[in-house]
Amino acid sequence: MDSELLSERIQIERKQFFFDLKENPRGRFLKITEDVGGRRDTIIIPSTGLSDFKETIQKAIEADVQLGEVVLEQTA
Repeated sequence: MDSELLSERIQIERKQFFFDLKENPRGRFLKITEDVGGRRDTIIIPSTGLSDFKETIQKAIEADVQLGEVVLEQTA
């Protein structure tokens, strides 16, 4: 049985993301679930990989900031 240690939810545009830090007899893990209109996809990250995951996310954030604002084309 998984024990829930932390649960957070964020809404980004039309997507909801659930971040659940859990623990079971094999260890701790972060479960990230994306919900788009009732369709859910989930990834599990063992706690031993959370620092690497955070570093990679930080690199993506920095690259996004350096690239600047995204301008979307509008169709007529």
